[in-house]
Amino acid sequence: MRKKPLLARLLQSYWRLTRSLTMGVQGVVLDHAGSVLLVRHGYRPGWHFPGGGVEKGETVREALARELDEEVGVAILSPPQLLGVYAHFDAFPGDHIALFAIRNWRQVRVPSPSAEIAEQRFFPLSCLPQDTTGGTRRRLAEIAGATAASDHW
Repeated sequence: MRKKPLLARLLQSYWRLTRSLTMGVQGVVLDHAGSVLLVRHGYRPGWHFPGGGVEKGETVREALARELDEEVGVAILSPPQLLGVYAHFDAFPGDHIALFAIRNWRQVRVPSPSAEIAEQRFFPLSCLPQDTTGGTRRRLAEIAGATAASDHW
């Protein structure tokens, strides 16, 4: 596992000290067979939904489209469905994640593995990798109706 680059760690520390709120987006990209696209980062363990931070001047949908293009080469073809906004306070006290379902999409390219995204793959919901993160598993259980929705990631 690679460590997060020094500049990224410094910027995140700066943002945590200077911002009262940060916003991230993640996408639940589902195929016609009901499998979900997950990514494995080069700097943190586990399998996650693709996504990232909302930049200044960007809407959450713009950030989602940018992150999906950058990380997994997915273009959104129709408006995504907002599933919820979750407090992600274990990252730091003001962090939130907007989670969207994307059912109408096209993968225009498969980006090469990088320090950010080491791997991407579709998984059937019944056969997720063992190291899928807890937050990812909880959101998928909510989508399937197997558990009640939460306000916390």
